[in-house]
Amino acid sequence: MDIKRIDFENSVWHALSVQDILAKIKTDFAVGLSSSIVEDRRLEFGLNSLTPKKNTPIWLMFLLQFHQPLIYILLAATAVTFLLKEWVDAFVIFGVVIVNAVIGFIQEAKALKALDVLSRSMASYTTVIRNGKEEKVSSVYLVPGDIVMVSSGDKVPADIKLFQSRDLSVNESALTGESVPVKKRLEELDGKTALADRTNMIYASTFVTYGQARGIVVATGDMTEVGRISELISSAEDLKTPLTIKIAHLSHKLLYAILALSAITFVIGVLRGNSFVDMFMAVVALAVGAIPEGLPAAVTITLAIGVSRMAKRNVIIRKLPAVETLGSTAVICSDKTGTLTENQMTVQQVLSGERVYELSGIGYSSEGEISLKEGDSKSGHKALRECLTAGYLCNDSRVVEKEGRLVVEGDPTEGALIVSANKSRSIIDGDIEKFRRIDSIPFESEYQYMATLHEGHDGKRFVYIKGSMESILSRCVNQLEDDGSVQTIDLIAIEEFAKGMALQGLRVLAFARMDSVAGKESIDHNDIEESLTFLGLQGMIDPARKEAIDAVKNCYQAGIQVKMITGDHLITAKAIAEKLGFKNRPADAGEKQEINALSGKELEKMNNDELITAVDKISVFARVTPEQKLRLVRALQARGYVTAMTGDGVNDAPALKQANIGVAMGLSGTEVAKEAADMVLLDDNFASIEAAVEEGRCVFDNLRKFIVWTLPTNVGEGFVILVAVFAGTMLPIVPVQILWINMTTAICLGLMLAFEPKELDIMSRPPVDPKTPIMTRNLVLRILYVGTLLVAGVFSFFMYERNNGATLEQARTVAVNVLVFGELFYLFNCRSLTRSIFSLGIFFNKWILFGVSIMIILQVLFTYLPVMNLFFHSAPIDIYSWMRILLVAFLLYISVGIEKKVYSSRNK
Repeated sequence: MDIKRIDFENSVWHALSVQDILAKIKTDFAVGLSSSIVEDRRLEFGLNSLTPKKNTPIWLMFLLQFHQPLIYILLAATAVTFLLKEWVDAFVIFGVVIVNAVIGFIQEAKALKALDVLSRSMASYTTVIRNGKEEKVSSVYLVPGDIVMVSSGDKVPADIKLFQSRDLSVNESALTGESVPVKKRLEELDGKTALADRTNMIYASTFVTYGQARGIVVATGDMTEVGRISELISSAEDLKTPLTIKIAHLSHKLLYAILALSAITFVIGVLRGNSFVDMFMAVVALAVGAIPEGLPAAVTITLAIGVSRMAKRNVIIRKLPAVETLGSTAVICSDKTGTLTENQMTVQQVLSGERVYELSGIGYSSEGEISLKEGDSKSGHKALRECLTAGYLCNDSRVVEKEGRLVVEGDPTEGALIVSANKSRSIIDGDIEKFRRIDSIPFESEYQYMATLHEGHDGKRFVYIKGSMESILSRCVNQLEDDGSVQTIDLIAIEEFAKGMALQGLRVLAFARMDSVAGKESIDHNDIEESLTFLGLQGMIDPARKEAIDAVKNCYQAGIQVKMITGDHLITAKAIAEKLGFKNRPADAGEKQEINALSGKELEKMNNDELITAVDKISVFARVTPEQKLRLVRALQARGYVTAMTGDGVNDAPALKQANIGVAMGLSGTEVAKEAADMVLLDDNFASIEAAVEEGRCVFDNLRKFIVWTLPTNVGEGFVILVAVFAGTMLPIVPVQILWINMTTAICLGLMLAFEPKELDIMSRPPVDPKTPIMTRNLVLRILYVGTLLVAGVFSFFMYERNNGATLEQARTVAVNVLVFGELFYLFNCRSLTRSIFSLGIFFNKWILFGVSIMIILQVLFTYLPVMNLFFHSAPIDIYSWMRILLVAFLLYISVGIEKKVYSSRNK
């Protein structure tokens, strides 16, 4: 009987010995699996790919666009007018519903493809041993128990327990957040070892940067670590944005108000002796008038304009609501590697000849210089020259340009050593490349060093050695001074300085030289057991982005918390956070303080309630797993924060999807992260997030301005019908005219507010509290105030026209124009909810003037064009009627301007 899937549940592979795994999986080192067993296991475990997510069918996605409270009322209005044989009204109302549904469908059709991308990311070819022979197979056909061979440049095809390794290094940054390749070892580990520290395992979708190895496949497909992340992505909730929540809340309030008013209107009208047909049409008119039909389209188009603006600032929006969510963001959780940092290891300090040097510049560019920090330079730079040369020559990597960017082919640590030497060309030998390499000892985890044998220009042979502090210092008996002399090594001073480097988050490498190798053609470990000359230390780090420092500062000024969530080491994370100016809270932005940090092990011991309490006071979370990132985002959301999460790796994808807004990196980000995210930064620059937040706040401002502008019309139209029924008079406006007003003004006037530029204080305000309603008490009062003025204007002018001999169609035409021109003048009030139009600049938003011009033309056509008179029951009016219309509209503008000034004065 072969193994079963259940045997693999909760197996702690990194804690089991290779012999135990061989027995459990029933495989063999040398022979591998037989073809028949491979087929059996493929039936049991399936293909080595991820189970795709079932998407909502297209037809259902379209039908769900009608699943909105206000749309139900419009559909009911369509049915009533159709039954009453009011064909024009019915088709116009239904047309509005269809337009809104199509716009919403197009927006929602951008479905998530994260799981599909994860599945594709695992497709590659792998060398396996089956039936005692090596063969290449597609990685999708791997099964547990396969013996797999990997080497430099390979993508790891499955989760594999190593049983043989030679200098294997694996880039796991996309999975764990570790900024440098991980050196792999074969020893067994404790069962509770964190994912990032499991050095005897390699995982699917990571990359081999150096060395070669053999191992046993222990997990495929959904059972891999990447598979678990894919399940986390599925379990992460698709959260509604603050805007959609607020608009849904507003819609429900409008729904209840409209239904109540419609019922009251119908009952009172019938009791007053009106016919059922007349009252049905009155109720339809009230419902159509009170519903802001243009709101869904306005929201979508305003967000789309925000998308366009952000694209010019290197931010690509994948999901429209993300634009507004940025404006409400209270916490940004950022991955460290490649997001806040350059993702390019850089040497920053060198110790040689008892002197300390600093190197300027960041990344793999050779721009920068070396300068003396401590000590004097009178005696030369011989020790420094040797230390830098050792780093350059004892090296198997190279820095090359690809697609306009400098990248390292090989180990990023070695790339940093090449760059540090290039920055010091005035000190080191100009013909350093001509030093012939004769032999080398590759890095091995057992010895913790690499050595290379060279021949100089004069024919002399020497060995350069680089490695960990412990491995190098234990073999050194003396040290080189800058004047070329050799003295007894001062181990205490060197170790003390190395500790200081480590506290700064620097990764420290030591360098040494051996000269007693005359005539040697090869070297081995016995040759360099002792008698080495210490050359110096080089301390390197993945440095903070300069732009990120300003961006973090601006976020604090805007009331936004910034938290680092990384898989990297705690000391390194804290060092980067200090350089970035991290604070524990925005309120602390002006004071120097110790950064609160938490490790993944400490986080694991906390229950959810403890984490929710602690998360607000901590700004750095290090060595965390994908599940913990997800917990952190949920804990912040549990505190009521609108949370943004940035990241670039596979390990970030679940948290990116769970966050209110996920932000992926465009250059260094994996496809999985990009597909799980709501937006992508094209330049991988944290500073672009600040720009996106600024644009997001502008979008929210403009949407609020639109709602404050459009609702008075709906209030006015609804109350016009209500008052007409209560007073027992004819309707001043009919349903089809109401639809004309609502749709044309929303497009020609309201949407022009979407182009309104940012107000000057936009980044000085705190984030909008998601619990705060979209309409504040003052704005609600303003809406009622303007709505009342419009009702008074419409009724008084309708009655005036009727009393002075105008036909019913002419009187209704005047009433329609009072509403339209009242909205037109009120539009200028809404360019700012607190400030005067003159402080903004009358011509600053040219789209407003364009929209106003189009609206005037449309109203002229509505009034005088015969075909419009036929469809919309309008009629030509004289010049005196126009003068009265413009006068009441201007008075409305003046009165709202006075109200704004009084309110602003009270709140200063």
